[in-house]
Amino acid sequence: MPDHLPDALPEALDGAPVRGPRGFRLSDRVRVVRNVLPPLIVLVVGVVEFLISLLPGAALELWAHLLFYGLVGPAVTYFSVEWIAEGTRARERAERQLLDLYGELRVSHARLGAVQELMRDLSDAADMGAVLDVAARGAVRVTGAQRATLTVPGGLSGTARAEGSSEASGPLHPLKVPVPGGGALALHFQDAPPADAEALAQALASEVARGVEAVRQRTLDLMTLYSVDQSIRAERNMRRLLGRVTHAMAGRVGAGARAVVLSDQDGVLRLEYAQDAHGERRGGVAPAFAQRVAQAEAALKATDEEAGEVFPEARSVLGLPMRDEEGLVGVLLLGDPDPNAFDDARVSLLALMAGQATLAVRNARAYLYSEELAISDERARIAREIHDGVAQSLAFAALKLDVVARQIHTDPPKAEAEVRAATTLLREQIREVRRSIFALRPIDLERYGLLETVRRYVLDFGEQNGLRVHLNVSGDVHLAPGDEAVVFRILQESLNNVAKHARAQEVKVTLHGAEQVTLRVQDDGAGFDPETITGRVSSAGGLGLLQMRERIEARGGLYRVLSSPGHGTLVEAELPQG
Repeated sequence: MPDHLPDALPEALDGAPVRGPRGFRLSDRVRVVRNVLPPLIVLVVGVVEFLISLLPGAALELWAHLLFYGLVGPAVTYFSVEWIAEGTRARERAERQLLDLYGELRVSHARLGAVQELMRDLSDAADMGAVLDVAARGAVRVTGAQRATLTVPGGLSGTARAEGSSEASGPLHPLKVPVPGGGALALHFQDAPPADAEALAQALASEVARGVEAVRQRTLDLMTLYSVDQSIRAERNMRRLLGRVTHAMAGRVGAGARAVVLSDQDGVLRLEYAQDAHGERRGGVAPAFAQRVAQAEAALKATDEEAGEVFPEARSVLGLPMRDEEGLVGVLLLGDPDPNAFDDARVSLLALMAGQATLAVRNARAYLYSEELAISDERARIAREIHDGVAQSLAFAALKLDVVARQIHTDPPKAEAEVRAATTLLREQIREVRRSIFALRPIDLERYGLLETVRRYVLDFGEQNGLRVHLNVSGDVHLAPGDEAVVFRILQESLNNVAKHARAQEVKVTLHGAEQVTLRVQDDGAGFDPETITGRVSSAGGLGLLQMRERIEARGGLYRVLSSPGHGTLVEAELPQG
C-alpha cells in the first residue's frame, strides 16, 4: 500500500468533488464557464463592436473584425476548454489511484483472511504433525509460493505445494526465514519474490512458532494428566500416591515445593505429605493458608507472609482445594521461590489435576478401608476355622491321649492303637495348618507380575499339598493391576478348594491370553454338585463360588464351574484385555 496518497484522493474517498492543482473543483469550473462566459462574451463583443465602429474606413473595420473573431474568440474558447479538461484529467488520475488502491486493499484483505484462517487452523491442530501440515499449506496460500517447507527441532517437517504446481515448471526462487524457537520456513516462488514477501514470511514464522508452542504445552498437559491418572490407577499406598501426584503437578509448572493437607474423619486438616528443598516430611499441623483455601473452596494465591509459613524458602504459594460430592478431602499446596511462578493460565490445569488427586485420595482411603475389612473378615474366618477344625481335633486328640494314659498299664494293645489314631489325627491337623498358612501367605503381584507370580504359586502349591500340578501359559497377557489381582485371587481360591475338598491327585492350570484372558483350573478329584453349594463360603480362602463369580462379572468377565460327583471339577474365568 502507498505510504501517502495524492491531495485529491482523500476527498475522492469521502465522496467530495476532485480539485485541480489550483484548488478549483471540476464542477466549479464547468459552472463558471457555463454562467460567466456567455454574458462576458456578449459584453466583450458589444464593447469591441462599439470600438470598431469608431474606426475610420471600412478596411480597418474589416481587419479589426477578422483579428477579433479569428484570433481572440478561438483563443478564449481553447483556454476555457483546456481549463475544464485539466480538472477532468485530475479526476481521471484520482480514479486510477483509487482503482490501484482498491486492488492493493483487495490483495491485503485476501492475505489477512488467509492469515486469520491459518491462525484458526493452527489453534485447532491436534498434534505437531498437524501443525506443520497446516502451517505449510497456509504459507503457500498466503504468500503465493509454489512450495513451502517448514522444519522444527526434533527432525519434524511439513511440506505443501500450490495447486497445479510441479517441479518441471522451471527453476524456483527460494526465500528462507528462521522460525522463533528453532527451525525454518523455506518458500519457493515461480518468479522473484515480491518486496514484502520476506516480512510476510517472518510474520507467518512467528505465528507458526506460537502454534508449535501451544501444541507442545497441550502435549505436556496431556502427559501430566496421564501421569497423574497412572498414579491413581497403580498406587494404593497413600504416601507414595501423594508423592507421585504432587511430583507430576509440580514438575508441570516448575514448582520447587509441594504439600498435601488432608481432612481426617473428624474434619480436622492435618499435614499428610510435604516435599521441599529440605527433604520430605509427614505429619504436623496444617498451615493457616490451607485453612483459608478450604474455606474459600477455590484456588488461592498466598500472601508473602502466608507463603513463608507454608514453605520457608517460597515467595509464592498456590493452594488448590480437593473437594468432591461428599465434601472437603484436603488442600494441595505448591510453592516456588519465584514470586510470579503461578500464572492464571496454569491454574485451570492444576485445578483439574487437583480433582484427579481428590479421586486418588478417595480411592486410596477406600482401598485401605476395604483392606481393614478384609483383614477383619479373615481374622474371623481363621478364628472360626481353628475353633471348628483344628481346635476340636486337637481337643479330641488330647482326650485320646488321656484315655491312653489310663489304659497304658491295663490294656497296652488298646493304648497303642489309641496312640496311633491320635498321631494320625495330629498329622492331619498339621497338614491343615500348613494349608491355611500357605493360603494366607502374602503374594507380591506388583513385584513379580501376574505370570511369574502364578508360576511360583502353582509350584509351591504342588509341593505343599503333594499334588501333581501342570501349568500351561500361552498367548499375551496384559491386564490392569486390579484385573491381575482378581485373576490371581480366583486361581488361589480354586486351588485352595482343591486342596481342602477335592481329594485330587492331579491338577491342570491353564492361562491363555488373546482378546480375553482365560484361566482354567481342572482337577481329577471327587467333584460336587455346584447347585447345592454355590453360595457356601470355602474354609480355605474365604470366598465362595458366588463371590468369585461376582468379582469376575463386575469387571466384564465370565465365570463358570463345571463339576459332578466323581468326575472332578473345572473352574473357568475369562476377563477382557484392555
